[in-house]
Amino acid sequence: MSKPVKVTDGNFNTEVLSADKKVLVDFWAEWCGPCRMVAPVVEDIAAEYGDKIKVAKLNVDENQSTASRYGIMSIPTMLVMEDGKVINKLVGYMPKDKLVSKLNLK
Repeated sequence: MSKPVKVTDGNFNTEVLSADKKVLVDFWAEWCGPCRMVAPVVEDIAAEYGDKIKVAKLNVDENQSTASRYGIMSIPTMLVMEDGKVINKLVGYMPKDKLVSKLNLK
């Protein structure tokens, strides 16, 4: 059972850009209500689909450089990345079934 990986400005390249599979990066902050709503959905996806996708969480307050590099203006924002490139950008809360379909995990 996989859990989301905590990523930072310091390990983003290693954990996300160099990953050997698709990565879902959840950009969030402690004070963000919708981020707290989406957190269990993100954790469920990590647990259920960890063999197909790596799930990472990046706190935007603690890692402003990476958030800025990817133009994160509102949270929660989730980037789907593959081979070091953004292939999808999802903004706001969404239920698990909708997020799974956006990630093409079925």
